[in-house]
Parts: sequence; structure tokens; C-alpha cells
Amino acid sequence: MTELSLQRGLAALREEIDAPVAAFFSSCVNCGLCAQACPFYVETGDPRYTPILKVEPLRLLWEQEYTLWGRLKVMVGIGRKVTDEMLDEWEPLLYDSCTMCGRCSMVCPVGNDIQAMVRKTREGMVASGHAPAGLIEAAARAIRTGSPMGLKWRTLEAQIKHVEASSGLTVPVDREDVDYLVMLSSMEVINFPEYLEAVARIFDHAGVTWTLSKDYFEATNAGIQIGSRDIAAELVQRIVDAASKLRVQGVISPECGHAYTAVRWEGPNLIERSYPFKVHHIIEVLDELRTKGKLETHGKETDRLSMHDPCNLARKSGVIEEQRKLMDLVAENFVDLKEHGKFQWCCGAGGGVSSNERADKLRMTAFKRKKAQIEEVEPDRMVTMCATCRTQLEEGLEEFNMDIPVVSLTEIIADHLVEKGR
Repeated sequence: MTELSLQRGLAALREEIDAPVAAFFSSCVNCGLCAQACPFYVETGDPRYTPILKVEPLRLLWEQEYTLWGRLKVMVGIGRKVTDEMLDEWEPLLYDSCTMCGRCSMVCPVGNDIQAMVRKTREGMVASGHAPAGLIEAAARAIRTGSPMGLKWRTLEAQIKHVEASSGLTVPVDREDVDYLVMLSSMEVINFPEYLEAVARIFDHAGVTWTLSKDYFEATNAGIQIGSRDIAAELVQRIVDAASKLRVQGVISPECGHAYTAVRWEGPNLIERSYPFKVHHIIEVLDELRTKGKLETHGKETDRLSMHDPCNLARKSGVIEEQRKLMDLVAENFVDLKEHGKFQWCCGAGGGVSSNERADKLRMTAFKRKKAQIEEVEPDRMVTMCATCRTQLEEGLEEFNMDIPVVSLTEIIADHLVEKGR
């Protein structure tokens, strides 16, 4: 990389150094508890994967430019400088071995939000040109086509036709003044089109008005994953524009944890204004329908089911009891993993790790923590509500020769709906 790229990266890091960052680095007691909360460290035993150490470039820049001790070290020529070589060395730690799941932040005894500092450090990495090729390409495709996988409307349109043929329902497109704009992730469009059919069936059953938008259907925010505020803001704005144009009352994030936190929690700060609509995860909407008595179901699953809580949904957003109340509708033999809800172990695929082919082997190593959890309860099937988690669970269970299918909670609910006229 050029000197200009390095300076651009350092400038981006400086912009991230604020009062919370200074407080975090000043208060860190190097206790190592964050390491015990990280599946990458726990399953490898490699001290490089200690969460707080992954943000060393940001810490060094803060120390050297904003503390007396750091300035003195620079003056006498001791201590490591943040150089292009250092950023190149740290890049795999920030992108391959961190999903920004937030478990390290939860256990920090002094309240350091380590995953947020990883997010801030990634801003400097991407600005300096230090980011995985897979994420760079995904972000470029997202800006160019609207989808990190390069999907265009015609691909979704083909899936809509299949859904309509299978269900006998009409999937509404560009309907104005409805209850919800439904967003999808590219992964659902390609890998799990049954999710869209489940939504169509549930909303028809419950009398919910909704629509898709031809202007923008993608929920995934590649800007958040790679660490670019500008890209993230652009992608959030596209959702806002589509929802505002159709004058919907709410926007529904699909079964995707990071998409939900990107648009609900980070989005208003990114575009620096509030939304004229509410944002919901699909599970929140389904539980609200349950509460209002609009989900009439029959029969229950009899095999042993367990659940993986997406980190962004449960730990970061507090959506924990909703999915369990929904499970009560359709399952008579449900057992939680020992550590679940806000204590849930990450599956190892979020934060862009699953989009980074270089990290595939390490991703499967981190999955061993989830594998151990699942083995403890011996379920017949696993349930989750995030397409990335679902894919990781499927791949990980197959990697370790565990014949345990993975299913979507939304799809299970749809399978148990009382048919009209029954």
C-alpha cells in the first residue's frame, strides 16, 4: 500500500478515537476474561485471538497521540508505531477471527465494549486498503447492484413466481400504504426461498398487509461487515428511500441478525436522522401476532428441538423470549442449549467472516464450541432465525458428521398454521 493509503487509514482511526475509546483503553486491566468468551480463542488456545489484542492498532494510535506516556515513548524512540506493515499483520485478526458477536464485551469486568472497538478499528483498516478480498468485492457489488452477492430484481422475481405457484398466494410488490416493507437477504433468496413463502402464508393467515420493493430488497449491509461508515450509510439510505416511497408503517428485517442491528440500531446514527417508520425483526412481528391471537396453529413437533440464538438478535438486541414463546406454539419437546439467550456462544460466521473464504478453516474451528453445546443436549433438529447462522450450522454439522437438520423458526410457524376454512 502507498503512504497515502496509510495516512488515510490513520486518519480514519483518529476519527474513531472518542471519549468512550479513551475510557476503554484507560480502564483495561488485561485480565484476559474476554479471551475466555471468544470461540476463536477457546477453540485454538492461540493468544493472538484474545479480543482486546485485536484492536492493538487503535490502542497504539490512541496511546502515542493522546497520552503523555505514549508521546514520551515516541520521543525516545521506543514502542511500536502503527505502520502499513502492522496493519497488514493485524488485518487477519480483525476480519478472520472476530464476528463482532459481543460476548467479549458482555463479560468485560470494566464494561469495555470490545466488539465496538473492533468495528471502529475496521474503519481504519478498510480506509488504508487492508481488508479481505471477499469483503471488498461484496461491498463493491452491494453499491453497484444493491446486493453483496450481485443479485438483481430478476433473480428475486423468479423466486416470487415459484412461491406464488407453490402457495397459490400473490406476493405483493410495490404496494403503497401497507403495514410492512419486507426485506430479504441475498442468502435467503438463493439458499432459503422457502422463507419468503413462509412469510407470505403467515401474513395472509393473519391479515397483515405487506410488500416487497423493486427499488431495494436487500437487508444485508456489507458496509457494516467490512467497516466502512460511508458504504453502510448508503445502504441504509436505500432502505429508507424504498420504505418512504411506499409510505409503509414498518420495515421488517428478515432472519438475519446483523441486518437487523444494522438498520435498527446503527442506521439512524449513520444517516444522522430518525426514520418515519419502525423497524422490526421478523420474530418480533410474529410474536406480536401471537400475542394478538392472530396465529392460529394446529399440531406440534414431537421430535427433540433445540435453538441457536443469533448474537445480534439476542445478545445485542434483547430478543430472547419472543422466539421461545413462538416455539411453545409448535413444539412439545424443546430443550434450550445450556448457554443461550444473551450468553449464547457465537456460531462463528457473523461479522463478515462467512464472506471471507480465507477464514473458512478457522471458522470451522470456532464452530467446535457450538458443536459441543449441541452435543450436550442431543437434539433431533436445530432451530434458528438467521440465514447466516443457519448456513454455518448446516456446514459445521456436516463438517463434523452430525446428522442434525437445521430449520427456520418462521418456516416452522408457517407449517403449523390452521388452513382457512378448516
